[in-house]
Amino acid sequence: MPAEAYPVPAAGQRLRASLLRSMQPQTVRKTADTSRAATTTYEADPHLVFAAEANAVYTMWGWVKYFASTTPDIKMRFTVPTDCLGEWAWLVPGSGTPGVATTAGYSIRTETNDVGVGRTAYGTADTQQMTPLGAVFRMSSTAGNITLEWAQNTSDATATILYTDSWLCFQRIA
Repeated sequence: MPAEAYPVPAAGQRLRASLLRSMQPQTVRKTADTSRAATTTYEADPHLVFAAEANAVYTMWGWVKYFASTTPDIKMRFTVPTDCLGEWAWLVPGSGTPGVATTAGYSIRTETNDVGVGRTAYGTADTQQMTPLGAVFRMSSTAGNITLEWAQNTSDATATILYTDSWLCFQRIA
C-alpha cells in the first residue's frame, strides 16, 4: 500500500500557492510562557491551537517544554470538533520520578489515549521537563480547532508553566 499524501496533484495541474501550502506541514508555536496556579480546570493553551479542515486526516508531532512541581503535576488533553477520532501519546515522567536520575534511570509513561482523553504527567522537584507528543486526528464532516488544553492535576499555589517555543506540527495526509 502506498504512503498517504494530500493532495495528490494531477499531471499538468497548475500549482497555485494555496495548493502548495496545503502540502506543507503547518506548525503552531508558543510565543510566550503561560503560567497556571491553583486550578485544576482544563483551559485552552492560547498558542497551541490548529484550524483543521472537515473530512481530513492529520498526523501531528510536537515538543512541549513545561515545569510542574511534584504537588500539582500537569494534565493535558486535546479538544477536537464533533466526531473527530484518533489517538495521541506522549513520553512524560512517571509516578515518583525524582528531580535527578537514579541508578535505574527515569520512570517514563508511554500510554496512548483517545483524542479527547486527558492524561497526567508527574512533576519533578525544580526541574523543567520536555515531552515529545504524537497523534493522528481523523476529522469528521465538521471542521474546527484542535486545541491543546492543560491544567494542574492537583490545585497548588506553585505555578505550572508551559514555555515559549513549545510547538505542534500538523501534516494533512488524507
